[in-house]
Order: sequence, then C-alpha cells, then structure tokens
Amino acid sequence: MTRTAIVTGGLSGLGAATAERLRADGIRVITLDLAPAPEGDAHAADHRQLDISDDAAVAAVAAEVGPADILVNCAGIVGPNKPLIETTADEWRRTVDVNVMGTVATIRAFAPGMVARGWGRIVNVASMAGKDGNPNLAAYSATKGAVIALTKSVGKELAQTGVLVNVIAPAVIDTPMNAKTDPAVLQYITDLIPMKRVGRPEEFAELVAFLTSDRVSFSTGAVYDLSGGRATY
Repeated sequence: MTRTAIVTGGLSGLGAATAERLRADGIRVITLDLAPAPEGDAHAADHRQLDISDDAAVAAVAAEVGPADILVNCAGIVGPNKPLIETTADEWRRTVDVNVMGTVATIRAFAPGMVARGWGRIVNVASMAGKDGNPNLAAYSATKGAVIALTKSVGKELAQTGVLVNVIAPAVIDTPMNAKTDPAVLQYITDLIPMKRVGRPEEFAELVAFLTSDRVSFSTGAVYDLSGGRATY
C-alpha cells in the first residue's frame, strides 16, 4: 500500500528536499505552500496553495485530500531580524501564526486520521534557535522553542496510538529562507557550528525519511539535532 505524506512549505528549501526524498521511497507526497506550483511541475496535481496559518483552509484541504500517513511541518518564516525592543506586536503575531499555529493546524487536521488507522509519523521542524536563542531573532527563537515543547506534549498524548511525533532542530541549512537572514546574523550562527559549514537540505531530508519510516518505533516526543556539532543539550 502506498503511503501518503503531507509536506508543508513543500516547494522550496527543506520542504522541497523532503518531498523529493520521500517520493524516492515510493511515497505519494502532497505539498502545501503559500506559493503556487511552478508551471510544468510534474507534481502540480499533488500541490495545494494555501497559508498554513489559515486554520479553515488547512481543514478544507485535509477534507479534500483524505487520509495521510505522514506529516512533515517544514513551513516557517524568519520573522523580524532586529533587536527585541524594535519589534512590533504584528511582527510577533505573524511569526507565531505561521511557525506555531500553522503547525498546530496541520496536526489537528491530519493526526485524527492517523490515530484512527493506528499508524502515523509526524515530524515538526524547530531550530537550534529554539534551544539556544539567537540574538536579533527573538520571535523566531521563541516560536521554535514552542514547536519543541509542542512536539513533546503531542508525542506524549499520542504515545499509545501508533502515531509517533518527533522534531528536528537544525542549525543553519542552505535554504532560501536563510538567504534572507541578515548576513551578520547568518555569519554569527554559522560560526557557532564546530564543523564550520552550513547543512545541506538533502542531509535534513535523509533524517526525515528515517523518522517517517517503520525503522523508527520507540521514539516519540524526541528532539533530533542536525547541527554539525553545535548542540550541547
């Protein structure tokens, strides 16, 4: 039986790499993204354009596409790149809406079907910023810390259902989102990595492929660091 995966933020960066890797395993991947599918995209029929912070839109897509076995929450935004005291409430709300509430919306939409069938894999995407806190990225760091705590909570809630919920905390990965980060901030967080390089999207996708497979059976609510040695706890 072919499994179905939902990948948010699936048209670029970590999401695109994840979609490609899961398809290589014969999994049907439905991508959700704020952007439309590019013209001529071979997988356009399996793409849905939406804002994941729109709870009603996510619920509608879930009803349309039907049951999913795998959910990978890659969609996210950097939010304001400046000192906390210069940020606005609206900037915080938008960052929380996408990074936290978008993740909540997709879990609420797709997890019940997984529970009903007795098998499922959910992988959320946090960041090393959610553990360490990056200067001038307070909103981003706070939301990624929330995603880690959210994953631990839901992992415990679903621990006896056959649905495993884990989270990846990457350091800097070479993605379009990080290309928009202030160069000084990007250099600072890259210098924190003992390997002295940024990660590659395919390295992230390989970890996702493992966490969404039958090879994982006794891990839930766990944080998987992908940090080139940066992680200290």
